[in-house]
Amino acid sequence: MLKDLPLSPGVYLMLDEFQQVLYVGKAKNLKNRVKSYFLNSANKTEKTMLLVQKIRDFRYIVTSTEVEALVLENNLIKQYKPYYNILLKDDKSYPYIKIKMSEEYPRIEITRKLRADGSKYFGPYMIGLSIRDTMELIHSVFPVRSCTGDLKKNKPTRECLNYHIGRCVAPCTGRISSTEYKEIIKKVMSFLSGNDKEARQILEDKLNRAIEKEEFELAIKYRDSLELLDKLIRKQNVNLPKDLNIDIFSYANNGLYGVINYTVVRGGKVVGSENAPINEACEPEEVLSSYVMQFYEKNPIVCDEICLSHELSFEAELQDYLSHLKGSKINLHSPKGGIRAQLTTLSMNNASENLQKTVTKIASNEALTRGAVTQLMEYLELQKPPKRMECYDISNISGTDKVASMVVFINGEPAKERYRRFKIKTVVGSDDFASMREVLSRRVLEFGSGDLSFAEIPDLIIVDGGKGQLSSAVSILEGTGISVVGLAKREEEIFRPYESEPVILPRDSLALKLCQRIRDEAHRFAITYHRKLRGERQTRSNLKNIEGVGDKKARALLAYFKKIENIAKADIEEIMKVDGFGLETAKAVKAYFGEQDEV
Repeated sequence: MLKDLPLSPGVYLMLDEFQQVLYVGKAKNLKNRVKSYFLNSANKTEKTMLLVQKIRDFRYIVTSTEVEALVLENNLIKQYKPYYNILLKDDKSYPYIKIKMSEEYPRIEITRKLRADGSKYFGPYMIGLSIRDTMELIHSVFPVRSCTGDLKKNKPTRECLNYHIGRCVAPCTGRISSTEYKEIIKKVMSFLSGNDKEARQILEDKLNRAIEKEEFELAIKYRDSLELLDKLIRKQNVNLPKDLNIDIFSYANNGLYGVINYTVVRGGKVVGSENAPINEACEPEEVLSSYVMQFYEKNPIVCDEICLSHELSFEAELQDYLSHLKGSKINLHSPKGGIRAQLTTLSMNNASENLQKTVTKIASNEALTRGAVTQLMEYLELQKPPKRMECYDISNISGTDKVASMVVFINGEPAKERYRRFKIKTVVGSDDFASMREVLSRRVLEFGSGDLSFAEIPDLIIVDGGKGQLSSAVSILEGTGISVVGLAKREEEIFRPYESEPVILPRDSLALKLCQRIRDEAHRFAITYHRKLRGERQTRSNLKNIEGVGDKKARALLAYFKKIENIAKADIEEIMKVDGFGLETAKAVKAYFGEQDEV
């Protein structure tokens, strides 16, 4: 089969003996890349050699271009979550400072989502660089508004306290023109870009004036602000150009485990650095490529260039992809000399220093996840390790608001984006067994569907309950080839189909802890949904006390306003925007909440 591989670009999937995807990779030349796994092992990492030992088959997908291969690889990694691929698990997104330039008097706020709305963004703000402290410093130095209201709609007649203590120029009262106000905003942006001299001078002047006037409490605040400014400004070992805005990614490994360091340079200053443990499989360039792709799907690109510790075979393609993502050209390269190489070396040193601490942590995590899965396979005498496990729980009170949860663990770790919730539709009363049969019937119908949560067939299903719930599950799943067990909570016994005696896992076993984690997660997810529905039903019941409002209109009100508090605050014109609400019904709603306030 190797000799039949094409010389074109594409993506390959390595499979184990159970046809589970072990690894997804990309190649400019599929034939050469896949063959390299089975040739000499002199340059392979330990992790890659472990991967090769488990490969029993492979598939490949030909693409038209290298960029298509890059994007397809990323999508398949997210779909299959292969154990030997890099996969960002914490969905971390960093906070940014946003200045809304589209407004007449721009606001300054904190956000984690960037939009193409003409706003200016500064960041990211990482551990050791507090975004709250930075916002406090801005308002101590520059008299810009901190209020969030629309100045056109809500124009006050007099200034607030911030004006009287020098923290705002009161644009809301027309004391300053939009042009003059935006000049102050320009100074704020200059400060956030790394030019801190003017901010220091302003604070020192304010401190001296406060001392002269014997306003000592104010003087203390300015002194604290100066100390905060010193804390936020990192000392540099090298003199960097003021216009340097770089994201740096460096990868260090010991052949089995690795660490990626992310260092941020803004306005010529190193403003943050963080390390991420990596359960790596292949060469550094593949690890970096995959990590950077996933990182910028969760975090916006606000730098001008990206520096990497290793060269990438897909460097030009990744640069094109990220430039498209940003909406403007971005340079991506592995610097060989100069100031950028010094910064990349600094980042690499951070990754190397953090590696030893990470080794112990990753090894422990593997035992709790992958090790627990293997152990569970042995205790339950399964044919293969249950890579994808699903657990189901039913929640209701006296047969009302009946719901079920489906939680998914992949390789022993929760895959929260695959969780799903069900409303029970066909069962009358509080029949948990019938509810379980309904949910699993609906689940089976979704095998192979376009929804990633349902498309993949699970290796093991755990139902929360004993023999009764297990029998309900078996009646639906029989013939599917899916292993199913019931976990009884009281004694933590595991029941298998057609066996009268339960399996008792050792109390200190990793396998039992894994079963408990997925069962508790299913219970939490189900009861949270149940409480939400019950709360909505009770709210609708209260709204139906309003003249002219039935169940349908109560639902429409909640769908539009989201919360009961929002309905209470709304004016008649806003209520009339809800589908089905005329003037008289809107007045009735307003009058009802007016009466509630009086009570």
